[in-house]
Amino acid sequence: MRAARLIVALTASALVACTPLPDRKADGRVDEPLSVTTTPEISLPPRPREVPLDGLDPCAVLSADQRAQLSLDQPPSGYLEASFGNAKACTIRSGISGNVLRLALVTVEGVEVWLSENAQVDARPTTVSGFPALTVRTPGIEDACTVEVDVARGQFLDVMFRDGGNKPQVKQDVLCQGAQRAAEAAVAALLQRG
Repeated sequence: MRAARLIVALTASALVACTPLPDRKADGRVDEPLSVTTTPEISLPPRPREVPLDGLDPCAVLSADQRAQLSLDQPPSGYLEASFGNAKACTIRSGISGNVLRLALVTVEGVEVWLSENAQVDARPTTVSGFPALTVRTPGIEDACTVEVDVARGQFLDVMFRDGGNKPQVKQDVLCQGAQRAAEAAVAALLQRG
Protein backbone atom coordinates (compact mmCIF):
# COMPACT_ATOMS: atom_id res chain seq x y z
CA MET A 1 0.00 0.00 0.00
CA ARG A 2 2.86 2.33 0.87
CA ALA A 3 4.48 1.60 -2.52
CA ALA A 4 1.23 2.43 -4.32
CA ARG A 5 0.99 5.80 -2.53
CA LEU A 6 4.61 6.53 -3.40
CA ILE A 7 3.95 5.78 -7.10
CA VAL A 8 0.85 8.03 -7.13
CA ALA A 9 2.80 10.83 -5.42
CA LEU A 10 5.73 10.52 -7.84
CA THR A 11 3.39 10.43 -10.87
CA ALA A 12 1.56 13.54 -9.65
CA SER A 13 4.90 15.31 -9.08
CA ALA A 14 6.06 14.37 -12.55
CA LEU A 15 2.84 15.69 -14.14
CA VAL A 16 3.14 18.99 -12.30
CA ALA A 17 6.80 19.27 -13.28
CA CYS A 18 5.98 18.62 -16.96
CA THR A 19 3.06 21.06 -17.16
CA PRO A 20 4.32 24.39 -18.53
CA LEU A 21 3.53 27.35 -16.32
CA PRO A 22 2.22 30.53 -17.90
CA ASP A 23 4.84 33.25 -18.33
CA ARG A 24 4.74 35.80 -15.58
CA LYS A 25 5.25 39.46 -16.40
CA ALA A 26 7.61 41.66 -14.40
CA ASP A 27 4.63 42.99 -12.42
CA GLY A 28 3.43 39.47 -11.55
CA ARG A 29 0.54 39.36 -14.06
CA VAL A 30 -0.04 36.25 -16.15
CA ASP A 31 -1.30 36.39 -19.75
CA GLU A 32 -4.24 34.10 -20.29
CA PRO A 33 -4.36 32.23 -23.57
CA LEU A 34 -6.57 33.89 -26.19
CA SER A 35 -9.81 32.19 -26.99
CA VAL A 36 -10.09 30.98 -30.56
CA THR A 37 -13.13 32.09 -32.52
CA THR A 38 -14.05 30.48 -35.77
CA THR A 39 -16.51 31.53 -38.43
CA PRO A 40 -19.11 28.86 -39.05
CA GLU A 41 -18.55 27.15 -42.38
CA ILE A 42 -21.15 28.01 -44.99
CA SER A 43 -22.15 25.37 -47.49
CA LEU A 44 -24.26 26.38 -50.44
CA PRO A 45 -26.97 24.10 -51.83
CA PRO A 46 -26.58 22.77 -55.36
CA ARG A 47 -27.61 25.06 -58.22
CA PRO A 48 -30.79 24.01 -60.08
CA ARG A 49 -28.93 24.03 -63.41
CA GLU A 50 -25.83 25.38 -65.11
CA VAL A 51 -26.07 28.84 -66.66
CA PRO A 52 -22.63 29.47 -68.22
CA LEU A 53 -21.58 33.09 -68.63
CA ASP A 54 -18.98 32.55 -71.37
CA GLY A 55 -19.33 34.87 -74.35
CA LEU A 56 -22.12 37.01 -72.86
CA ASP A 57 -22.18 40.81 -72.83
CA PRO A 58 -22.93 42.04 -69.28
CA CYS A 59 -24.42 45.27 -70.67
CA ALA A 60 -26.98 43.22 -72.63
CA VAL A 61 -28.08 41.00 -69.71
CA LEU A 62 -30.81 43.34 -68.44
CA SER A 63 -33.44 44.45 -70.92
CA ALA A 64 -34.46 48.10 -71.24
CA ASP A 65 -37.68 47.25 -69.35
CA GLN A 66 -35.74 45.60 -66.52
CA ARG A 67 -33.38 48.58 -66.27
CA ALA A 68 -36.40 50.91 -66.10
CA GLN A 69 -37.97 48.81 -63.32
CA LEU A 70 -34.71 49.16 -61.38
CA SER A 71 -34.64 52.96 -62.04
CA LEU A 72 -31.43 52.58 -64.06
CA ASP A 73 -31.98 55.32 -66.62
CA GLN A 74 -28.43 56.05 -67.81
CA PRO A 75 -26.73 54.15 -70.67
CA PRO A 76 -24.78 51.00 -69.70
CA SER A 77 -20.99 51.23 -69.86
CA GLY A 78 -18.87 48.10 -70.35
CA TYR A 79 -15.33 47.48 -69.14
CA LEU A 80 -13.04 44.71 -67.85
CA GLU A 81 -12.92 44.19 -64.06
CA ALA A 82 -9.28 43.44 -63.20
CA SER A 83 -10.08 42.24 -59.66
CA PHE A 84 -12.04 39.33 -61.17
CA GLY A 85 -9.47 38.17 -63.73
CA ASN A 86 -10.51 40.75 -66.34
CA ALA A 87 -14.14 39.67 -66.18
CA LYS A 88 -16.52 41.42 -68.53
CA ALA A 89 -18.40 44.00 -66.46
CA CYS A 90 -20.96 46.74 -66.92
CA THR A 91 -22.01 49.72 -64.83
CA ILE A 92 -25.37 51.39 -65.09
CA ARG A 93 -26.12 54.59 -63.18
CA SER A 94 -29.48 55.84 -61.98
CA GLY A 95 -30.10 59.55 -62.35
CA ILE A 96 -33.31 58.95 -60.38
CA SER A 97 -31.87 57.35 -57.21
CA GLY A 98 -28.23 58.33 -57.61
CA ASN A 99 -27.17 54.69 -57.19
CA VAL A 100 -24.96 52.60 -59.47
CA LEU A 101 -25.27 48.94 -60.50
CA ARG A 102 -22.34 46.81 -61.59
CA LEU A 103 -22.79 43.42 -63.24
CA ALA A 104 -19.66 41.31 -63.69
CA LEU A 105 -19.60 37.92 -65.39
CA VAL A 106 -16.84 36.07 -63.55
CA THR A 107 -15.62 33.00 -65.44
CA VAL A 108 -12.22 32.36 -63.81
CA GLU A 109 -13.32 31.22 -60.33
CA GLY A 110 -16.38 30.03 -58.48
CA VAL A 111 -18.47 31.79 -55.86
CA GLU A 112 -16.56 29.84 -53.18
CA VAL A 113 -13.87 32.54 -53.38
CA TRP A 114 -16.12 34.65 -51.11
CA LEU A 115 -16.17 31.91 -48.46
CA SER A 116 -12.38 31.81 -48.08
CA GLU A 117 -10.96 33.38 -44.94
CA ASN A 118 -8.71 35.38 -47.29
CA ALA A 119 -11.79 37.21 -48.62
CA GLN A 120 -12.21 38.98 -45.25
CA VAL A 121 -15.87 39.81 -45.88
CA ASP A 122 -19.21 39.17 -44.22
CA ALA A 123 -20.84 36.65 -46.57
CA ARG A 124 -24.39 35.49 -45.81
CA PRO A 125 -26.19 32.76 -47.77
CA THR A 126 -29.27 33.68 -49.78
CA THR A 127 -30.96 32.50 -52.96
CA VAL A 128 -31.65 34.23 -56.25
CA SER A 129 -34.33 32.65 -58.44
CA GLY A 130 -33.53 29.27 -56.89
CA PHE A 131 -29.75 29.62 -57.33
CA PRO A 132 -27.45 29.63 -54.32
CA ALA A 133 -25.98 33.05 -53.65
CA LEU A 134 -24.18 35.15 -51.08
CA THR A 135 -24.93 38.65 -49.87
CA VAL A 136 -21.49 40.14 -49.28
CA ARG A 137 -20.61 43.16 -47.17
CA THR A 138 -17.01 44.31 -46.89
CA PRO A 139 -16.07 45.61 -43.43
CA GLY A 140 -15.32 49.34 -43.56
CA ILE A 141 -17.20 49.86 -46.84
CA GLU A 142 -20.69 51.11 -46.05
CA ASP A 143 -21.61 52.53 -49.47
CA ALA A 144 -21.88 49.23 -51.39
CA CYS A 145 -23.36 45.74 -51.18
CA THR A 146 -22.93 42.78 -53.51
CA VAL A 147 -24.85 39.64 -54.28
CA GLU A 148 -22.75 36.82 -55.73
CA VAL A 149 -24.80 34.20 -57.61
CA ASP A 150 -23.48 30.67 -58.20
CA VAL A 151 -24.68 30.18 -61.79
CA ALA A 152 -22.20 27.56 -63.07
CA ARG A 153 -19.25 25.50 -61.96
CA GLY A 154 -16.27 27.85 -61.61
CA GLN A 155 -18.36 30.91 -62.56
CA PHE A 156 -20.52 33.45 -60.77
CA LEU A 157 -22.56 36.54 -61.43
CA ASP A 158 -21.34 39.51 -59.40
CA VAL A 159 -24.04 42.11 -58.74
CA MET A 160 -22.88 45.21 -56.86
CA PHE A 161 -25.19 48.04 -55.89
CA ARG A 162 -23.50 51.16 -54.55
CA ASP A 163 -24.30 54.68 -53.51
CA GLY A 164 -23.31 57.09 -56.27
CA GLY A 165 -22.67 60.06 -53.99
CA ASN A 166 -26.07 60.77 -52.43
CA LYS A 167 -26.44 63.19 -49.52
CA PRO A 168 -27.26 61.66 -47.11
CA GLN A 169 -25.65 58.38 -48.10
CA VAL A 170 -28.02 55.48 -48.78
CA LYS A 171 -28.02 52.92 -45.96
CA GLN A 172 -26.25 49.65 -46.72
CA ASP A 173 -29.36 47.56 -46.00
CA VAL A 174 -31.15 49.46 -48.78
CA LEU A 175 -28.19 48.87 -51.11
CA CYS A 176 -28.32 45.15 -50.32
CA GLN A 177 -32.01 45.11 -51.22
CA GLY A 178 -31.16 46.82 -54.50
CA ALA A 179 -28.43 44.28 -55.23
CA GLN A 180 -30.86 41.43 -54.52
CA ARG A 181 -33.53 42.92 -56.84
CA ALA A 182 -30.96 43.47 -59.60
CA ALA A 183 -29.60 39.93 -59.16
CA GLU A 184 -33.13 38.50 -59.45
CA ALA A 185 -33.69 40.48 -62.67
CA ALA A 186 -30.31 39.44 -64.12
CA VAL A 187 -30.79 35.73 -63.37
CA ALA A 188 -34.32 35.85 -64.81
CA ALA A 189 -32.87 37.39 -67.99
CA LEU A 190 -30.10 34.76 -68.17
CA LEU A 191 -32.64 31.95 -67.77
CA GLN A 192 -34.74 33.33 -70.63
CA ARG A 193 -31.71 33.09 -72.92
CA GLY A 194 -31.93 29.38 -72.61
